[in-house]
Amino acid sequence: MNRNTVVILIVIAALFVIPALIAAVVGAAVLISREGGVFPDRNIALIRVEGVITSGRGSRSMFGGGSAGSERIIGILEEFRKDKSVKSGVIRINSPGGTPAGAQEVYREIMRVRRDGKKITVSMGDVAASGGYYIASAADTIFADSATITGSIGVIMETSDIHDLLNRVGVKLETIKSGKYKDVGSYSRAMTPDERALLQSVLDDVYDQFVTDVAAGRRKVLTESDVRKLADGRIFTGRQALKLKLVDRIGSLEDALRSAADDAGIKGDFQVTEYERERGVLEALFGPMETDLSSARRWAGLSEFAAKLLRAKGTMEVR
Repeated sequence: MNRNTVVILIVIAALFVIPALIAAVVGAAVLISREGGVFPDRNIALIRVEGVITSGRGSRSMFGGGSAGSERIIGILEEFRKDKSVKSGVIRINSPGGTPAGAQEVYREIMRVRRDGKKITVSMGDVAASGGYYIASAADTIFADSATITGSIGVIMETSDIHDLLNRVGVKLETIKSGKYKDVGSYSRAMTPDERALLQSVLDDVYDQFVTDVAAGRRKVLTESDVRKLADGRIFTGRQALKLKLVDRIGSLEDALRSAADDAGIKGDFQVTEYERERGVLEALFGPMETDLSSARRWAGLSEFAAKLLRAKGTMEVR
């Protein structure tokens, strides 16, 4: 074998064989770990719910923001539910709310995880309100920081009526519809009493489902009557929520993880397995990006105003 051949074989080994062997060893170690072989019964799951909760897969912007899609969260919860190496998990919530269907889907999946014998602890961050509280109520134990904003149990639907403005600028919209309620919530005319009653009945039914689910999740400490007394849209700090039994304990994410380890019977050190967390392109390259609160509020206000102007029909939200 000549020198050139030896060099070529060394290069091939360096480029392909050695990395393949390393990948195989790492993959085997991860597989054994997930099945409970290397770190048996010492894993705690960490699942993050960040942003507005919606049905579907959700969205992520290049800056790392976006919505928390119920399909993605449910997929992560299902992975956790089937993972034999993890007996307990923490869901870290930073969400102001979202759509009723999205929150309800996540709530039901959390209840399913609990029925399968796994413990779920919620750790509330800056805010876990409305739809954020909806999914939190399904947990075994809820932690909040003293200054966390939570509560806001309720449902809201908003529509825009700009027909006076349209008339002033000479814009007249013609609507052809199959039934009298087909354009309910249209911004081109005032809402009729019948339409208002229809939308109110829909909203009341969704609200009733929200309250019933929260009461079921918190049944050990609150009755449905207790929940209804608090379910008028009010927000609470974490400390206030503790007094009202909407949360169980005041503490940080680390406190919640330690509690989850106790639930799993783990003494001493434990390993945190953080399930999928999607990041934006810029966040992946440069790390988390922050903005000042006044700027965030200003952009949020402009976005909401634009959405109201462009919205043809009302969008229902649990907030």
